[in-house]
Amino acid sequence: MVIKNVDLETVCGITSKLPDNQLPEVAFAGKSNVGKSSLINALVNRKALARTSSQPGKTQTINFYNINKSLYFVDLPGYGYAKASVKVKEQWGKMVENYLHRSKQLKQVFHLIDIRHEPSENDRMMYDWILHNGYRPVIIATKLDKIKKSQVPKQLNLILTTLKAEKGSIIIPFSAETKQGREEIYAILDKILEENS
Repeated sequence: MVIKNVDLETVCGITSKLPDNQLPEVAFAGKSNVGKSSLINALVNRKALARTSSQPGKTQTINFYNINKSLYFVDLPGYGYAKASVKVKEQWGKMVENYLHRSKQLKQVFHLIDIRHEPSENDRMMYDWILHNGYRPVIIATKLDKIKKSQVPKQLNLILTTLKAEKGSIIIPFSAETKQGREEIYAILDKILEENS
C-alpha cells in the first residue's frame, strides 16, 4: 500500500454527529500513551499528521483521516488517562461505544497494547468491548524497539494470555522508530480495500 493523500476530514467531539462515510473505515484504539499517533504517522509517512504529545490524553475527539480517497483511518480517543475526570472518561467511553456500535463502514479495529507491560484492566475491557461489538481486533504490540529481541516472544504471549485473546488472533509487533510491523499492517489494509472495491 502506498499512501499518497491524507486529509483530516472530520473531527467529532462529544456532541458531534458521526459522519455518514461511504468508504471503508479502520479504527485505532489504545491507551492514551500507547503510541497511537506515532503509529498513524508511521503508516502515512508523515511526521506530525496525528498530533503526538508528551501529555497523554490529548486526543479527546474521534478523528477521521481520509487516506488516498479510498478508506478512513479513525483515531479513537485514548483511554485510561489517569488525570481525566470521571465525567470526561465516561464521555469518551460513550463516544467510542457509540462509534463501534453505529459505524456502518467499520471493517477492522486495531487494538494497540504496549509490548513492555501486561495489558491493564482498561486494555482488557476495551478488547472485550471490541469483540462484543462484533469485531475481531488485530492487536498491535507497540514500542517494540524498547525491549530486547529475546524478550519479544514472552511479551507477545503475555499480551495474548492476559487479554484471553481468541485462538488465531493476529498480533503484530510494531516499532514507530524502525517501522517494523508496518508492512504487515499495510497487507491487512490492502485486503480490506480489495474486499470492498
